[in-house]
Amino acid sequence: MAVDLARELVPDGLWKIVAPLITPFRPRQQGGGTVPVADRKVFTAVVYVLTSGCAWRYLPPTFGTSPATAHRRFAAWTKAGLWRRLHRAVLDELGARGELDWTSAIIDAASVRAKRGALTGPNPVDRGKKGSKLHVLSEAQGIPLAVAVSGANVHDSQAFKPLLLGLPATRSRRGPRRRRPVKVRADKAYFSAEHLAWLRSRGLIPRIARPGIEPGERLGRHRWKIERSIAWLFGYRRLTVSYERKGGHFLAFLGLAAALTCYKKLAKLTT
Repeated sequence: MAVDLARELVPDGLWKIVAPLITPFRPRQQGGGTVPVADRKVFTAVVYVLTSGCAWRYLPPTFGTSPATAHRRFAAWTKAGLWRRLHRAVLDELGARGELDWTSAIIDAASVRAKRGALTGPNPVDRGKKGSKLHVLSEAQGIPLAVAVSGANVHDSQAFKPLLLGLPATRSRRGPRRRRPVKVRADKAYFSAEHLAWLRSRGLIPRIARPGIEPGERLGRHRWKIERSIAWLFGYRRLTVSYERKGGHFLAFLGLAAALTCYKKLAKLTT
């Protein structure tokens, strides 16, 4: 049963992408130290924590690694940028199959409660309680391309440029790598003359609702896609409340969730 759960959390196709991105274990020259744990077991444990939302100390022993080892390796992989590279690797596989729709990019954000840690702030829509904000940019069909985390009191528009500048250059079915959508869609929270001018200077077509002129409902036929993307991410229970002392660790979980969300799309193409 434990083997079945491990294979469900980290199928062979996913591990085939992950394995080359992990720095292999090198024993100390002087010997000693702890016995190394297989990378796949630790990675599976991390995915379980993200999916179930359980605390590290409650990690079941069936995964073959201790909570301390799993958390320590997670921190090391986070510092090495594994989750960002994994997300880009999966996007490359999707791009090579022509599954990324660059006709537009869609931006939105959602707030979550936070118990502690950095990248938090008083949430103005939750009676000033501490919270974080997840910022997501997807392609036209809702596949997440870039993610970010800020305090809940940070205005959505502050993540507009960083998300677009953070778009990875992904493989295409034909031709060079691509990182530029044709249009950028967002609700009225992102509207400003500066943003419009900035997009046009980069050759991007703005499709941002204008406050007091265009109702938000007009974006409904496109907005639901990014809302679905955020719902997919919130399906990973570790993201519904931030318990991380380090804001970078919460961002790491978000990046891993984005990579797994993209992989599910890829898995459907290969079955």
